Amino acid sequence: MSVRLNASIPDGVAVLPAPQNLSVQSTNMKHLLTWSPVIVPGEIIYYFVEYQGEYESLYMSHIWIPSSWCSPTEGPACDITDDITATVPYNLRVRATLGSQTSAWSTLQHPFNRNSTILTPPVMEVTKDGFHLVIKLEDLGPQFEFLVAYWRREPDAKEHVKVVRSRGIPVHLETMEPGAAYCVKVRTFVKAIGRHSPFSQAECVKVQGEALPLALALFAFFGFTLMLVVMPLSVWKMGRLLRYSCCPVVVLPDTLKITNSPQKLISCRKEEVEACATAVLSSEEPFRSWI
Repeated sequence: MSVRLNASIPDGVAVLPAPQNLSVQSTNMKHLLTWSPVIVPGEIIYYFVEYQGEYESLYMSHIWIPSSWCSPTEGPACDITDDITATVPYNLRVRATLGSQTSAWSTLQHPFNRNSTILTPPVMEVTKDGFHLVIKLEDLGPQFEFLVAYWRREPDAKEHVKVVRSRGIPVHLETMEPGAAYCVKVRTFVKAIGRHSPFSQAECVKVQGEALPLALALFAFFGFTLMLVVMPLSVWKMGRLLRYSCCPVVVLPDTLKITNSPQKLISCRKEEVEACATAVLSSEEPFRSWI
């Protein structure tokens, strides 16, 4: 609806009509105040938006506070999300200005309470990273947390629920079994207003392939068995090698072995020397006689 400047101006004073059709569109705790524009051909109209919460109404003599982002604003809409900070009724009003001309205030017919916001399921992306079930959720702001339900797609499957507070970051849900399909659904929860959205449509992913092929399984089994046999043998052999290298066993020849006491050994050596001398003398006798 468009409201035009009244061509009939009493006493030469231009009066702008007030904006009409004020309403608030609120989805997922984002609040947008809209109104029908005031149209003056060839001119740009600016608007001022003010709000009054329960505190301002009861304890501050009904004062009005200018909106953080829309005083002034050029378009016929104002994001009042940052102004609505409590779950109480808020009065909202708008007026138009053109130079020194100012319209009367138009007030929202019914006060707005943020607990009437429409909550919708978040946009989600379900993927698999190898055998990991991974979900990435839309960032709806710090007031939101997400209830994620997931299950293996099979008869009488148990449904698991996980609370996710990280936004825009991939989250690991479960390690999947090869060849199985898993499904996920999610809904939002806003503690500030004590409400949650409906669940989203379930999305499912499947891990391709089967469990280990038979040949690979047999190969793994024999490899493991061989390792059980070879490993202790290798450890034993290495231990023997290290023991020989670090602490070798020295075997003395029989000639170096001392089997008797030192005194007995000395006596034995004297007898041998005397016997040897007698043998030498005996062998020299014939030689002397020949000479």
